[in-house]
Amino acid sequence: MNTLRYRDSTIEDLPTIVAIYNSTIASRLVTADVDPVSVESKLPWFHDHSTDKRPLWIIEKESDGTIVGWASFQSFYGRPAYDGTVEISIYLHEAQRGQKFGNAILQYCIDRAPDFGIDVLLAYIFAHNTPSIGLFEKFHFSEWANLPDIAVLDGQRRSLKILGLRILN
Repeated sequence: MNTLRYRDSTIEDLPTIVAIYNSTIASRLVTADVDPVSVESKLPWFHDHSTDKRPLWIIEKESDGTIVGWASFQSFYGRPAYDGTVEISIYLHEAQRGQKFGNAILQYCIDRAPDFGIDVLLAYIFAHNTPSIGLFEKFHFSEWANLPDIAVLDGQRRSLKILGLRILN
């Protein structure tokens, strides 16, 4: 098994982050974006992250530095009472999918959350994305909400599930 290294992203990583994100759009499983996004359009999102409260990690294989993917915590709803709650995102490079890296990355994120004052993780997952739902349920996330038919992808209505995990310190 490959050991993974997690490092804080830099602005130089943003093209790779965007390329990995864009590689998921065509599947219509992962994101509500229907067309590729640009590096420029993701600059505000990138700058919303910080190494001390809302990290955006690049994940690499320790053995050779191959980028496996990225993970981030993003603030929920932007009000102070929700400071301990974040949306978690995990995106894997196309060549690294299906190799169980998601398990290691999700466990790392759960383990690190308290270091950032986070005690609630939320995952927004399309209801038809059964692989991602299965991954998060394996780590004891449960369905906290179902938003029926709120997205339209290629003319087909899709539901969004919100899975949550309360982290006990």
